[in-house]
Amino acid sequence: MRCIAVMNQKGGCGKTTTVVSLAGCLASEGHRVLVVDMDPQGHATLGLGIDPEELDENLYEVLAETPETAARLEEVIVNAATNLDVAPSGMILSALEQKLSAEGARGRTERLSSAIERLEEPYDFVLVDCPPNVGVLTFNALRAASEVVVPLETSYFALHGVAKLLETVSLLEDRIGHQLNVRILPTMFDGRTRFAKRALAEVRETYKDLVYDTVIRQNVRLREAVQRGLTIADLDRRSYGFVDYMSLALEILFDRDEELQELVSSITEPDPEVQVDGSDKGVVFTYKDSRAGSVQLAGDFNNWVPDLDVETRSNPDGIWEKVVRLGPGVYQYRYFVDGEWRPDPSNPRRVEGPAGGLNSVLIIS
Repeated sequence: MRCIAVMNQKGGCGKTTTVVSLAGCLASEGHRVLVVDMDPQGHATLGLGIDPEELDENLYEVLAETPETAARLEEVIVNAATNLDVAPSGMILSALEQKLSAEGARGRTERLSSAIERLEEPYDFVLVDCPPNVGVLTFNALRAASEVVVPLETSYFALHGVAKLLETVSLLEDRIGHQLNVRILPTMFDGRTRFAKRALAEVRETYKDLVYDTVIRQNVRLREAVQRGLTIADLDRRSYGFVDYMSLALEILFDRDEELQELVSSITEPDPEVQVDGSDKGVVFTYKDSRAGSVQLAGDFNNWVPDLDVETRSNPDGIWEKVVRLGPGVYQYRYFVDGEWRPDPSNPRRVEGPAGGLNSVLIIS
């Protein structure tokens, strides 16, 4: 079970949208996902179509008392969609921080962690939506998590505060005695402006491997999904919002180094139909479908971001050619066709992917 906290002290950076959208994409790939809404505003709860005012219990009943006397997490969890549950929030959580601080409560920063550990049926993923401040609720979220995603709006003020935010996370790690894997997610990116492009380049140059390859573009369908209480996976799988958050889901799910050894042990013959330019290892992937409106390529060679570092050479008569520069190795990949993931129909070599579904396999010797 992986527990990921989504945190940023700055509002309006896409934090809750990231929690809800990522949860929907992971759930659509067959993973059991629990969203833990630690923000008293309850926006993640609302974003999943559940009105906090209509619930008799929420996380307050789980966190207000010691683990021995508190309600169990299962007692407050509500189903939101297939494979997707939510532990709801409510305004009463605002009083929790004051209550625990005033009482000097025992293990007050360990309560969410204890509640998750006591789940009778663990989830594949637990995504925690943190409040926009650093207090007992945020400490609980970070103590329960092993990973932190920091959504970062590509604007001047967000860029100015990211160093301070990472410093805060480091200080929190020291306080709770718990190491966290922190990654930065660029959000609300407008590729039409030179400023946004410069800001993104500066973030990548400064923080390098801490920054996801995935970039979340501005997309009105993401706002519509939240307003309707749906995930983007349920609202519109053809939208940029779904493509971007599914790319993030796959980037989180896939670890090529771990998969590579399993694949090498199960595959012995190279694929004779792959076109490889021996001078620069330009691999040509060909997809034929006259009815397809959009065909993109994603694999462990580009962190599962559709068409990242991929050249589209031509597409006459429904023939799509994708060119990727690859060295020797074993690679997994899929096509993203009109909002749906598909293995390569011309490649019979396939394996079950960590994200669910079938991946095509390519060997370059």
